[in-house]
Amino acid sequence: MSTPNPAIIQSMQRASALLQAGNFVAARSLLEQVVQAAPGFVEGYRLLAGAQLALGDSNVAERSLRHAVAIDPDWAPAQAALGELLIGSGRGDEGERALRRAVAHAHRYPRALYLLACLLNESNRHAEVADLTATLADDARADPDLLQQRAIALAKLARLDEAIAIQQRLVAMAPDNATVELLLAGTLDTAGRHREAERHARSAIGKGASSAEAHYLHARTLIATDRADEAETLLRNVVAAQPLFADAQTNLAQLIWMRTGDAEAAGEHIDRALRRHPDDSALAIARTNLLAGSGDAGAALAAIEARAASASADLLVLACASQAALQSGDGARALSYALRAVRLAPAEPLSNHSLIEALLATGDADAARHRAEALLRTHPDDQFLIAAQTTAWRLLGDPRYVAYCDYAGMARAWPLDTPRGWRDLPAYLADLATSLKRLHTMRAHPLHQTLRHGSQTAQNLLDVDDAPIRAFFGAIDAPIRRHIEAIGRGDDPLRRRNNGAYRIAGIWSVRLNAQGFHTNHVHPQGWLSSACYIELPRAVAGDNPGREGFLKFGEPGYPTQPGLEPEYFIRPEPGLLALFPSYFWHGTVPFGGDDTRLTIAFDLVPA
Repeated sequence: MSTPNPAIIQSMQRASALLQAGNFVAARSLLEQVVQAAPGFVEGYRLLAGAQLALGDSNVAERSLRHAVAIDPDWAPAQAALGELLIGSGRGDEGERALRRAVAHAHRYPRALYLLACLLNESNRHAEVADLTATLADDARADPDLLQQRAIALAKLARLDEAIAIQQRLVAMAPDNATVELLLAGTLDTAGRHREAERHARSAIGKGASSAEAHYLHARTLIATDRADEAETLLRNVVAAQPLFADAQTNLAQLIWMRTGDAEAAGEHIDRALRRHPDDSALAIARTNLLAGSGDAGAALAAIEARAASASADLLVLACASQAALQSGDGARALSYALRAVRLAPAEPLSNHSLIEALLATGDADAARHRAEALLRTHPDDQFLIAAQTTAWRLLGDPRYVAYCDYAGMARAWPLDTPRGWRDLPAYLADLATSLKRLHTMRAHPLHQTLRHGSQTAQNLLDVDDAPIRAFFGAIDAPIRRHIEAIGRGDDPLRRRNNGAYRIAGIWSVRLNAQGFHTNHVHPQGWLSSACYIELPRAVAGDNPGREGFLKFGEPGYPTQPGLEPEYFIRPEPGLLALFPSYFWHGTVPFGGDDTRLTIAFDLVPA
């Protein structure tokens, strides 16, 4: 870029001051004089575009910026400004190209990298953001906004410890910034570090974070730290102030349901909001999910079908209706909704998953296989898709099913080690059961989980400060490592990810009451999943021809044509840890009697 004379520099300084003061008309007039006097001065055109854009003339602003980059394609500020304008006008691909040209010179203008990182994060291209910003990890002078974008990307990539470290650094840099601390609280909550998340959420609110989203996050951390009274009060306040806040409505409904087992009471606030806002689809979906999760599949379908019948039904409504129809046993209707969802959003996982389930339910296993295999090319570790693929193979008689679902070789049960400090395993299990029962404060299951007639701990067991629970992680380490060694290496979806190391990606406890069970399901984000038996009902022991309480494998969680029965069972025993691929369909057989079944479950991913 050419160097202007002193008079031009003075005019630019005056124009910058006018822009900062909001006097855009005067700034535009002065900058028009600048570019007339110095037609090769790129920065003059960039500031002129800023004034034009502020006055609402985006077309003229775009022409000014294109003129600037034509003069000097290497002037990163102009390329970045053009990219930002193009993105703002809905031309994301063209805007990205401009930003990438600017990033080539980002050492001269870091904002270009920030804008590109924002665009990529908004487009769910988080791995690209992590690569683009890798050099910032040890840069003490890095721009805080750009660091935040890196943290967002790392969190989405499940690199939560790295994301938290960055956000802790940002909080230290700006200790009075409520927004920065609230973002840290959110990432800590995602990581299952709920006690820390609660402290930071409370602190951020104390510093002025007053949005409904801030109080909603705080309520979630309170639920996860077993402070349900406070959480319910907060959530009621949030939905009273913002009745269209669907996530808050859903979480309040679930909390009331888990505390009471009363679906009508759990849905009162949603019904009240729907009476005021009858056209709100998100509220209707929340109501449908409450009915489905509380066991009334017919009412769930009735709650959404009129909305789904509308030509204007969106993806979320159609996917919800398809799922409700499946649960009601109406595969044909589920398929019709799913086909409409795919036409609306052909690349969305939600629409494709709905269609795959509906195809299997209506007997078109080959079409389901083709769709699952196409999606697996870009999402090779998606356990739902692997389960759908193997289900289709089984229906089609494809021999690959046996290789991928080698139940005897891939699903095994191992005895826990006795932790140091306990004389034997039964003594340890008794103490562990006592600790876990203190955490089971809810009456009913979470709405979107697989257990029925029981409760699940809200707390992440990794975050619980209790000696028997802390000892559990040592008790399972050797059995896990033996299992990982036993499954070996290979090309299938289980063995190809085996690097010999593991990380716990979620851990919780379940207490089933009499007639309790788990519906058949998979764990979409896992690698290995588990069931560890702590305390068992008497119905499971001794002669048990009905396999009451057994862990079963191979029966899909949605209907198929023809129907498929379970193919493999593991008999529970206290102190036994069952480990199996997360893509295996698994559930439990209901048990009778009047006592309970207490387990710990967790997912593992390669470390």
